[in-house]
Amino acid sequence: MSDYHQQSTVEAMDKLGVTHQGLSDHDVQKRQEIYGYNELEEGKRTSTFAVFFAQFKDLLVIILMVAAAISFLLGEVESTIVILIVIILNSILGTVQHVKAEQSLDSLKNLTSPVAKVMRDNQIMEIPSDEIVVGDLLYLDAGDYISADGRLVESYNLHVNESSLTGESLAVAKCIEPIKEDHITIGDKKNMVFTGSFVTNGRGVVAVTAIGMETEIGEIANLLNTAKEKRTPLQVSLDQFGEKLALGITLICLAIFTIDLFRGRELVESFMFAVSLAVAAIPEALSSIVTIVLAFGTQKMAKENAIIRKLYAVESLGSVSVICSDKTGTLTENKMVVQHAFVDQKVIPHDQLHLENNIEKKLILQALLCNDALERDKKEIGDPTEIALVKLGKQYNFDELVAREHYPRLAEIPFDSDRKLMTTVNRFNQQTIMITKGAVDVLLPKIVKIETSTGVRAITQEQRNKIEEVNRDFSMNGLRVLAITYKEIPAHQPIDTWGERDLIFLGLLAMMDPPRKESKAAVESCIKAGIKPVMITGDHKITATAIARQIGILTDPAEAIEGYEIEGLTDEQLQDKVQDFSVYARVTPEHKIRIVKAWQEKGHVVAMTGDGVNDGPALKQSDIGVAMGITGTEVAKDASSMILTDDNFSTIVKAISNGRSLYTNIKNAILFLLSGNAGAIFVVLYATVMGLSVPFAPVHLLFINLLTDSLPAIAIGLEPHNKKIMKDKPRDIHTSLLNKSFTTQVILEGVLIAIATIIAFRMGLQAGDAQTASTMAFTTLCLSRLIHGFNSRSKESIFTIGVFSNKYTWYAFLIGFVCLHAVLFMPSLTGVFEVAPLTGTQLGFIYSLSFMPFLVNQWYKALFVRRK
Repeated sequence: MSDYHQQSTVEAMDKLGVTHQGLSDHDVQKRQEIYGYNELEEGKRTSTFAVFFAQFKDLLVIILMVAAAISFLLGEVESTIVILIVIILNSILGTVQHVKAEQSLDSLKNLTSPVAKVMRDNQIMEIPSDEIVVGDLLYLDAGDYISADGRLVESYNLHVNESSLTGESLAVAKCIEPIKEDHITIGDKKNMVFTGSFVTNGRGVVAVTAIGMETEIGEIANLLNTAKEKRTPLQVSLDQFGEKLALGITLICLAIFTIDLFRGRELVESFMFAVSLAVAAIPEALSSIVTIVLAFGTQKMAKENAIIRKLYAVESLGSVSVICSDKTGTLTENKMVVQHAFVDQKVIPHDQLHLENNIEKKLILQALLCNDALERDKKEIGDPTEIALVKLGKQYNFDELVAREHYPRLAEIPFDSDRKLMTTVNRFNQQTIMITKGAVDVLLPKIVKIETSTGVRAITQEQRNKIEEVNRDFSMNGLRVLAITYKEIPAHQPIDTWGERDLIFLGLLAMMDPPRKESKAAVESCIKAGIKPVMITGDHKITATAIARQIGILTDPAEAIEGYEIEGLTDEQLQDKVQDFSVYARVTPEHKIRIVKAWQEKGHVVAMTGDGVNDGPALKQSDIGVAMGITGTEVAKDASSMILTDDNFSTIVKAISNGRSLYTNIKNAILFLLSGNAGAIFVVLYATVMGLSVPFAPVHLLFINLLTDSLPAIAIGLEPHNKKIMKDKPRDIHTSLLNKSFTTQVILEGVLIAIATIIAFRMGLQAGDAQTASTMAFTTLCLSRLIHGFNSRSKESIFTIGVFSNKYTWYAFLIGFVCLHAVLFMPSLTGVFEVAPLTGTQLGFIYSLSFMPFLVNQWYKALFVRRK
């Protein structure tokens, strides 16, 4: 199909073997056998049950399943049930997310019309769109969805909206002339139409050149099928963490098992003791805590216009080092706005025109009269370029309908893509004025006079040169330019295109889709945070670079590249050069996915924004796919991890900031869990080596894991957002969660908790029996871990970040404190939890010892942790 745009209509129809009478039934049957049906195929899908059971292959889940089995063997049925509930809930969540991700192709199928009008055997008939074959003559009218790719053979002012494929919202004026250029993108193939686009104006006849998977939409479907969703950095970190944790626990349990045997304990008893220690060491609630923290994070982000579709994507945002953003609607306002006027040989900003000046007033008024757009009840109806002129009028208190009623239209010649002009005839008091607006290069040869402050004069060559120069400057800055001209004609004179000559030049109006006000500040925040903002657009290079320069993405014009240049690069060459470019213009879906992959191969975490069908594959390939909620297609939304309800680039930056905070909070929660568990292990290890009685009953460990661990860990995960976090560079995703510094911190904090617990255990042994010692050790471990929740909130002292800035840590502490004392003092619970009565003195020592790790931690942070 690639060369049909270069052929004439006769050559294209000859190549397709079709005449103006259409195909015969025999031709259709033969072609269906060769090309098949006009439908999208899909790869083999994994069944929902298979997806559900695949969730159990995760190493942390396997560890939890082993923990459940061991708990069951130990007779801890409650613990087993809780762990199994956690596993099943996580598996259901993973399955739901997978099934949602499979919806992208289904949405693609909804982009084609169920029926189509074709010419067959010299008769126009309506057929199901899946029965269209290559060579069919497809008849298109305004409002029709296009069901196949094809070469235009007839066009009558045909305009087609291709935004789902190109991302550009302006309808494309179509033509039938051959386009001889090589290396052109979909948006430049103006004599072709494509599946999934729709007709906004006019009519046409198309010779079908491709159906089904061979269409441009089919290419996208194929890319969606092959694009691989990447695991998030947190998922990778938790996998690595699970592996190291499993190895560490196994080694410790083997060591304790060996020591027990060496000290003469029975084999079975030694084994069961080692197994109970393994249960204590595994943070059973970790998966649930991570899920809960992420879920709370998604709620917060939803209030800030970012809806998270895939839970783990929340954290991935914090690792983003490159944002590949679409231009239209994300970085810009997605509406045309007049920026400058050129009138009376002067360039004037749009907000500095003066109605006292007759020429400037006339320019605004004529732009409203030679115009079919209108704005009513905040609804805009018409071409975006004409709407921009209406909005300019509103800026100066001109109502378009009032103006058109006051200066009634007598006749018109509508705009068409061949002339690139629109003409109206309006009555101005006793005069009949013909107003013509359109492309500067088309109108300039038709101009013979110019209106200036000194009156209407014959136009000089110098004035022509000035108009051309201003037009060139506007265009180089990415502005779309319209010339406004007029002339007086006799009343009741019929008009035609021949009459569009001998015109008087009034002025130029230059407009563009301007950057959002927040975009520049958001881009600046990205750069300060070490994130590279990149623009990827289907728009022209000149327009893209102009916007990119204004908002700070582009500093050097050499950092812009077009799609056809990417075509000439191998994947390896693109990887080498990808960091040299900040703007990618006139790109196709294949280019987008290659750009994303190239950045990923360089070790970057890539966020990709998009709203069109053409963005689907790249959204799926990226680490974080960000779809637009207002202008986004269902394909884009289904392929994404996050949806912006305001279509605003600055919302992504806020989401990244939230993602960074969430990762820090999750890491702090894991630090809290592991340091507490490490403390318990060190106490058991000490008792084993010293030949003392077992410090904890199994029910103690269950209470600690499911209550005094879980609540503070969740509270730490809800730590308020730290605004300073965007001053840091993106974290290295290759750095393991359980790295050297993190492990050292876990061990040191675990040792502090263990020392306090061992002292209490020793005091209990000296004062009474083994049960009293076990009760004192259990109470000290519980209380010190509850207080340790305040330590784990931040690297900084809580007196720096605010003692009461996280109310949830206080709720968690109070609930844990009350539950612990209920176990100690309620007769109905003391027997169940195997605790002995404690004296007031013993409780006083326990409180003092439990507070000790907190004081040491806070002393160290106050003295040695540098404030950011």
